[in-house]
Amino acid sequence: MPAETRFKRLVGLVGRGGLLVEKALYQRSRALLGKPPDRLHLFVAGMQRSGTNMIMDVLERHIDTVVYHERDARAFDNYQMRDRQVIHGLADHSLAPVFVIKALCESHELSYLMDDFMPAKALWVLRNYRDVVNSMRVSFGNQANQVKWVVANKGESGWWLGRGISEETRAVLQRLVRPDIDDANACALQWYFRNKTYFEQYLESDPRVLLVNYDALVAEPDRSLKAVLDFVGLAYNRRVAQGIFSTSVGRRSPPVIDAEIESVCDGLDQEFRRLLSGNVCYVAG
Repeated sequence: MPAETRFKRLVGLVGRGGLLVEKALYQRSRALLGKPPDRLHLFVAGMQRSGTNMIMDVLERHIDTVVYHERDARAFDNYQMRDRQVIHGLADHSLAPVFVIKALCESHELSYLMDDFMPAKALWVLRNYRDVVNSMRVSFGNQANQVKWVVANKGESGWWLGRGISEETRAVLQRLVRPDIDDANACALQWYFRNKTYFEQYLESDPRVLLVNYDALVAEPDRSLKAVLDFVGLAYNRRVAQGIFSTSVGRRSPPVIDAEIESVCDGLDQEFRRLLSGNVCYVAG
């Protein structure tokens, strides 16, 4: 690793470490002065490589949050949330008004999570599927075999990727997942069936869930973040917007996707865009 890259990474770690110390001291001193505030549990959900890490970083920079990233072994094992009792324990010991945790492998059970952790809300982050496919192909491998596994296994008790798929969606996958499917098309289908669970859980009618338009977030960070923080009940300050950049939008050439798979992804994307109607976010009611 080049020395310049190592230095930038070190600066980033020191900066985050200092922020976390500052937050912990502030939250502890506030608790000593009076009753801890009522706590909101906030789940950050959606499809992998959709900008959820950026959202988590934004929320972590706010003084009134405690944030558990999916790399945090206290709350996650191999990117999957630990037993609910463990998560309840972490939340119960938090001094922050808002307890934030990633819920990507658990997005298909978001309604149950919010019911279990009341009061609770969720952010569902939506990103254009072509950019998601490009990002997945850089970050992950073996996607074709994974999608083939999902089709071959009704995995409610198995691997998280195969859980929460409706019979209607499974029929679409059985039709489109061919023996020679490549990684780009497999990634596009993952975007489809993971985001489809938003509608299959009727989250578009649930006022506890805010749909966040990633493209609008990075293009208009102040406007978007004010909407997100207002939904969560947090005051806006410019520090939280640090590190948001729009260079990831359309950064690479669009992937080559089969016409049938492109059609189902475009159809689902249009359902989301109708909800957003050009807005940065959407929430029922």
